[in-house]
Amino acid sequence: MFPDLLHTATFDSASRLGDRVVFAVPGQSITYETLAERAARLATVLIAHGVRRGDRVGVYFQKSIESAVAIYAVMQAGAAYIPLDPAAPTERTRSVLQQCGAKVLVSHDAQKAKLTDILPAGLAVVIGPSGLEHPEVATVTWSDAMSADPAPASVAGASEMDLAYIIFTSGSTGQPKGIMHTHQSGRAYSKMAGALYDVGSHDRLASFSPLHFDMSTFDYFCGPQHGATTMIVPDPYTKLPASMSELVQEEALTIWYSVPFALTQMLLYGAMDEHDLSTLRWIIFAGESFAPKHLAALTERLPNARFSNAYGPAESNVCTYYHLPARWREADGQPPIGVACPNNDVLVVDEANDPSPDGEMGELLVRSPTTMRGYWDRPDLNKRVFAARPGAGGVDDIWLRTGDIVSRRSDGLLAFHGRADRQVKVRGYRVELDEIEDILSSHTDVEEASAYPVKLDETVTVIHATITVRSKTRLSSDSISEYVTTRLPGYARPSQFDIVDTFPRTSSGKIDWKALSIAAEKAQKEKG
Repeated sequence: MFPDLLHTATFDSASRLGDRVVFAVPGQSITYETLAERAARLATVLIAHGVRRGDRVGVYFQKSIESAVAIYAVMQAGAAYIPLDPAAPTERTRSVLQQCGAKVLVSHDAQKAKLTDILPAGLAVVIGPSGLEHPEVATVTWSDAMSADPAPASVAGASEMDLAYIIFTSGSTGQPKGIMHTHQSGRAYSKMAGALYDVGSHDRLASFSPLHFDMSTFDYFCGPQHGATTMIVPDPYTKLPASMSELVQEEALTIWYSVPFALTQMLLYGAMDEHDLSTLRWIIFAGESFAPKHLAALTERLPNARFSNAYGPAESNVCTYYHLPARWREADGQPPIGVACPNNDVLVVDEANDPSPDGEMGELLVRSPTTMRGYWDRPDLNKRVFAARPGAGGVDDIWLRTGDIVSRRSDGLLAFHGRADRQVKVRGYRVELDEIEDILSSHTDVEEASAYPVKLDETVTVIHATITVRSKTRLSSDSISEYVTTRLPGYARPSQFDIVDTFPRTSSGKIDWKALSIAAEKAQKEKG
């Protein structure tokens, strides 16, 4: 009997639903049976090239069926997959691979042009692309990998406590931080989400989020483990709202899960009146605030669908939810983040770590089997983010500090009020403003730097940056923009740079980034 791992749970579905489609993109699909077979063949190749239980393997793909095969194969080989952002600067990608000590990378022909630049010292094997030549790296083509003998469904000694994947997000120190999830935390989330939204073989999920975004785990794991079909939305579609609406209609999709920005774009530019979206039964949104007027318009436009606000940092997957009533009115404002998910426990604490009274704001703590093991190679962060509180039998319970400020309303629902630190959300991505400032300050001509959020309207938040330069230097906004382009992913790059002589300061002498933010928002309003 195999342990209850992420990949074996899906392969159990394959034994029952062999010829049912598990993943698809427009014009192409793969069945449960074929996914299990191809993943097993690729796992054989990984094992043959030295991948062992506990290793880390990079997965570098545009959204595709092959990306699903790759992550299931890595887990079957006993390793943890590291989903890499194909649009990230090469230096950042190389740094992530180096931090994790990855010796093997799985990729595809579409990424071949970038591979030479992202490979760190110590990476020994690249599997996937054809015609790749590198003096220090062995290569295996995708076609050769698919002709290997299938590996066993699980490596010897595999445990639910083994790492399954590591997702890297913006880090306050200037280096991305890796969130480590085990098979246990991934499975606990998949089971919980499947029950919460009654996911089953009748469902067709839209996989909007990229693989390196934590929301993708719902599509890649929850769907397959409950016998559903997951439609992977290709990158070009995500930039064309009308194409997304058309895809919902043509593929008769039943569950949509994305950041509110994608749904707002569909509402405003997706020609929704021209398409039949009546098959949608759940629209789940997470990652950022949803403008009440757009949310109200969507609930009116899609009366057959139920809407759910899912909340939770990547460290805990989703930990609270709120199912909206049939119609949401603009006057209702922002929906609450709701109540704890099944098998989750939440607590609101004040600055002294004592429980906050109802109605009072405090930091949200989470205790859940869906919580990460910790940050990769960051004992300092782990010490800060995990909190021990007295538990039963004299044994402490371990809670995750989310860093989010919430309050419990009189109706028992939790309301979200913001962050306790300088982390912001841009289109659902977590961005550490400190990381941007560190990178800006690393430029030899920059004296000081400040990054801050600027809210353009109810739906769009961007990042601006202001810098002072060293004396006798000539640094332009264009040159500093080019500098960060090679060091930050697109979503984290400031959209505007200002060079000033002096900064506004707080009474303690710190840069007053809030004053900069207010001034920038005022300037935007004056521009109209």
